[in-house]
Amino acid sequence: MTMWYKVVYNKWNMLRLRSGRYSFTEKEGYCIAELLLVKKYVKSVTTSHINGSIFISFNQDKKDEIINNKSRILKFISNLNEKDIFEVEDTNDENSLKQLENEFFLKLSKMVIGRVLFDIFVPIPLKSVNAVYKSIPFIIAGLKSLNKWQVNVDVLDAAAISGSIYMKSYGSAGSIIFLLSISDVLENYTIKRTKSTLQNSLAVNIDSVWMVTKSGEEISVPLQEVKEGDLIKIRSGDMIPVDGFISSGDGMINESSMTGEPLSIHKDEGTAVHAGTIVEEGSILIFVTGVDEQTRINKIIKLIEESEALKADIQSKAESLADSIVPLSLIATTIIFILTRNPMKSLSVLLVDYSCAIKLSTPISVISTMEEASKNRIMIKGGKFIENYAEADTIVFDKTGTLTKSIPRLAKVIALGRYSEKDVLKISACLEEHYAHSVARAIVNEAEACNLKHKEEHAEIEYVVAHGVSTMFRSQKAIIGSEHFIFEDEKIPLSSENKRIIDENTDKYSTIFLAIDGKLEGILCIEDPVREEAKDIIEKLRVLGIKDVIILTGDSENVASAVSKELNVSKYKSQVLPEEKANIIEDIKKEGAKVIMVGDGINDSPALSVADVSVAMRDSSDIAREVADITLISDDLNDLVKLRILSEKMLKKIQNNFKTIVAVNTSLIGLGTLGIISPSSSSLIHNLSTIAIGALCTRPLLNEHDNKKKLELLKWEKM
Repeated sequence: MTMWYKVVYNKWNMLRLRSGRYSFTEKEGYCIAELLLVKKYVKSVTTSHINGSIFISFNQDKKDEIINNKSRILKFISNLNEKDIFEVEDTNDENSLKQLENEFFLKLSKMVIGRVLFDIFVPIPLKSVNAVYKSIPFIIAGLKSLNKWQVNVDVLDAAAISGSIYMKSYGSAGSIIFLLSISDVLENYTIKRTKSTLQNSLAVNIDSVWMVTKSGEEISVPLQEVKEGDLIKIRSGDMIPVDGFISSGDGMINESSMTGEPLSIHKDEGTAVHAGTIVEEGSILIFVTGVDEQTRINKIIKLIEESEALKADIQSKAESLADSIVPLSLIATTIIFILTRNPMKSLSVLLVDYSCAIKLSTPISVISTMEEASKNRIMIKGGKFIENYAEADTIVFDKTGTLTKSIPRLAKVIALGRYSEKDVLKISACLEEHYAHSVARAIVNEAEACNLKHKEEHAEIEYVVAHGVSTMFRSQKAIIGSEHFIFEDEKIPLSSENKRIIDENTDKYSTIFLAIDGKLEGILCIEDPVREEAKDIIEKLRVLGIKDVIILTGDSENVASAVSKELNVSKYKSQVLPEEKANIIEDIKKEGAKVIMVGDGINDSPALSVADVSVAMRDSSDIAREVADITLISDDLNDLVKLRILSEKMLKKIQNNFKTIVAVNTSLIGLGTLGIISPSSSSLIHNLSTIAIGALCTRPLLNEHDNKKKLELLKWEKM
């Protein structure tokens, strides 16, 4: 059955079609959008399953092109059938988030509209029955608290709702219940959206793999059909989608997602491999031990999801404050009744409580901030880490992969024999261009940048995984590779003069050696360059209140000193072991500092776990992600500054909320006690002010113009 539609809007580069109410489901609508977005001339597609609407905008601005493309789209949709739609396996990340947002706004709209219609059309007797029915869970919660000798917000909520019902103020009771329901919906949506963003960013997006059967035949199978005990073949350039160990073969595995280190490492038979890592070169046969939810990367996602309920201290304090105000509200209500003998005036005090707004606005502020952070590709496990980040005065950076790019680059070429530096680079690029590992790319890229064109003058290359390359170059044996390969395996002699040159020039770098005809001809020095934005980010963090910046690295003193000098950082420690990093963090904390630790590798995990708040970079190891409180999904250090501003603004917003709540509610209690306003009016204003404060708590905090202005102002004040 093909799809029916009619054109309801057709102007310029926009087209709206309608297929009728519920002609396709919500998921089918997203699938239709996926099919249309494949067309290069389609800019965007929005579908609505409620009225069967499909809205399409086009890229072109020429009238003839737009007319032709609209005709193509209409023909395509006319021939679209259920089979075509079902063949779309999954919607993309953007549509998944859009679906979640639609569900939230639909649910929220139903609650608000339902509330308005209920108040307008439902008779008062039914309203009273509804209020009594919906109050039961709150009254039970209050009685349970009293049974535990706890006088908290649950007790006050129960008292306020019960008092409203007793005084036949059913509207007030309904308003209180409605507010609490809105808060729950908002909190659930924000947590779900944060989880969804996190899952999309970490997911291994591979559809099929090559499975090796018992007979040795390779067949392509969907990834979801792979199970423990299967054998799958992974070749150069492919991502490993499962956990397991190498059954046969060897290769250079890029484990930056596991260790944070920029260089790939050699793995052979019997060694473990993990989902999310990449085979840069070689070919391996993997015995599968973990698939789908059993892989370590998916376990990390689950751990982060489960830990997201961690509250900010300020939220806990707000809840404690709200609970501590409850007895005062109850006492004030009793005193007013004793003095005035007027239940209406005492109800005015009971219905206007500080705790309701405090307990509602603070978690909304925290959750809204977490939501805004997730939109900016910053995943936060709990609200308390936002607060810790705002209050920290010391930041400690791991160097590799955090302040550096984790992208190897050729920094220096040293000629040691008959060939010039250009010749050494050209010959090395000629030998290395056949391989896709990161160091080889660095050499080839530098040769291209220097416009050193070369022709192949070598015979067939023999590649020794994790060691180097061996071939015949102009009838002479040429080898290029690691120190171990050149001097130990190939026994190339090393003169004292060449050793001196190596010692003087290579401390800061990883080194590759070139030897031709049994003689060492050149050295290629590979570096991991500092990020361009790193120095500016450190300066901005200082302006935002970070007093001490410290760099910890396992690299040599020369490397650590050079990087620290480049970044204008006076405090650093070199050749630091993983357990020493944690001890250093502990010592800093003992001095009274509140510490942020930023790292990305397995070796950073101990330090991340002991810091007041820890941040893992985008390409961090899965262990680092597990331990870290905050994960940056983008690869931009500017997010550290953005998060500092966001966290500080959250605290300021909560403090301003407290002041507003105290001012408004104190005024209402005074007016109610004096009899100037009735309990119903007092309750209405109280509820409206609470809704207004809650709504304002959801407003975005980040504004690029304001952020720049704040940084400039703070910088000026420090001068």
